[in-house]
Amino acid sequence: MNFLDVDDLTTDELAAVLDRAATIKAAYHESGATDLLDGQTLGMIFEKPSTRTRVSFETGMTQLGGHAVFLGPDDIGLHGREPVKDIARALGRYVDFVMARVFDHDDVVELGEYAGVPVINALTDDAHPCQTLADLLTIREHFDDDVSVAWVGDGNNVCQSFVLGAAMCDLDLTVATPEGYGVDEDVLDRADGLGPAADVTTDPEAAVADADVVYTDVWVSMGQEDEREQKLADFDGYQITPELLGDRALMHCLPAHRGEEVTDAVLESDNAIVWDQAENRLHAQKGLLAWLAEQD
Repeated sequence: MNFLDVDDLTTDELAAVLDRAATIKAAYHESGATDLLDGQTLGMIFEKPSTRTRVSFETGMTQLGGHAVFLGPDDIGLHGREPVKDIARALGRYVDFVMARVFDHDDVVELGEYAGVPVINALTDDAHPCQTLADLLTIREHFDDDVSVAWVGDGNNVCQSFVLGAAMCDLDLTVATPEGYGVDEDVLDRADGLGPAADVTTDPEAAVADADVVYTDVWVSMGQEDEREQKLADFDGYQITPELLGDRALMHCLPAHRGEEVTDAVLESDNAIVWDQAENRLHAQKGLLAWLAEQD
C-alpha cells in the first residue's frame, strides 16, 4: 500500500494511523526506542532540500529499530541516468519502504506503481500528506473534537492535503486565499466526498472570525523564487499579525518567512504551537511506518 496523499487512506485507516502515532509517541517518551521495525530499511529520495523531513524520517526509523538510507540529487537522479520505474524496481529489491520528496507528483505515482514496497510521499508540488498527519495529531493533542480551523494564505500543496485530512476528521475548515491562489477544484471535490466541505473565501478576517486555530504557510515556495515580488503584492493583507490572530492558536508547517506570511511576534508568542507540529512529524511518520508494515 502506498501513501501518496491523505485520501489514499480510508477515514478509519487515517484514524488508525493517528492512534498508532499517539501510542508510539507516548511509549517513546516513557521508555525510549523500540524494535518495531527491526532489520527494516527506508530508502529516502530527495530532490528538494529538507530539515524536518530528513531528520524526522531518519530519526524515526532509528527509534523504531530500523535504518534509513539518504539518496540525494547527486546519488539518484530522477529522469537522469535511468527511468523512474527502473529506480523504483531496483530500490524495491533492497528496501522495505521508499520515501520521496520531489517536485513532480507524477514521480511518486510512478514510484508507487513499480516499487513493490510501500511508497510514501514526503512532499511534491501537489501534496504534503505527511505534514497533514502531523497537523492532525497536533490538533488532537491541543483540542477537543469540536475545533474550527482557518487556513490563511496560499492554497498550496500543504493546504491541499490538509483540506483532505480536515474533511476526513470532520474538522470545520475555512480557507482564505487571494484570487487565483485557491485550492484546486479536484481537491475540493475529493474532500467533499470525504466529509464536511471546506468553506472558501478571499477574506482573511472572515475566515478567522470563528476559528480556534489559524494555519499558514510560506507564500513563496521552493522553485517559485522568480514569482516572489508578484506574490508579495498579491498576498498583501494575508499576513498573520497579532491583531488577526487574536487569542487563537497558530500553526505553520515551517520553515517560516518571518515578516512575510507571519510576523516574528506571532511566531514567538505563546499562541504558536508550531514546534509541537514539528515534533509530531517524527511521531506521525513513525505511526505511518509501523502501520504500513502491518498491512502485508
